[in-house]
Amino acid sequence: MFENLSERLERSFKILKGQGKITEINVAETLKEVRRALLDADVNYKTAKEFTETVKAKALGQDVLNAVRPEQMMVKIVHDELAVLMGGTAAEINIKGNPAVILMSGLQGSGKTTFSGKLANMLKSKRGKNPLLVAADVYRPAAIEQLKVLGEQIGVPVYAEEENKNPVKIARNAVQHARTYGRDLVIIDTAGRLAIDEEMMNEIESIKKAVNPQETLFVV
Repeated sequence: MFENLSERLERSFKILKGQGKITEINVAETLKEVRRALLDADVNYKTAKEFTETVKAKALGQDVLNAVRPEQMMVKIVHDELAVLMGGTAAEINIKGNPAVILMSGLQGSGKTTFSGKLANMLKSKRGKNPLLVAADVYRPAAIEQLKVLGEQIGVPVYAEEENKNPVKIARNAVQHARTYGRDLVIIDTAGRLAIDEEMMNEIESIKKAVNPQETLFVV
């Protein structure tokens, strides 16, 4: 969500540029764009509405310092509230298991494949894990090749079944492959999906049931 969302938020904050102070009118205009950006990023309507109402209350309750421009204050408030929305505090990732399985999910274009590679590299170099990347995105052209390139760059093997179009079977087979070849961590890269796409949501649920992951990470 954040790469695309951040661009939309930056545009919304420009409404406050040149304004001498935060007012109910310019806050309303800004938050209208913020809410629209959140909805376009597939954030639940109720969540987006509550988020913007909280930001509005805090923005109108702030005494803006002379050294701080209104848009800077709004950026800080939105940033802080997004951090709260996403959980507020950092949580340790669970990599206990033989193998431990991490299932990647998220919107289309959110960067799941790239993040999968970065996560594998971090857990390999800093936590001493022996990871296996799994190409379970059977819909996006070149998804498998992209993951293979990333795997080669970081020295992590990639499990793929290029003729198999069933991501559930691919994921299940990959976990068995990891057990056979002594890989203690499996990171499954899946296709992007929207919450309104029932078929794709059922698919990720089926993958989850098939591999019983220690972690399911939603890439935003």
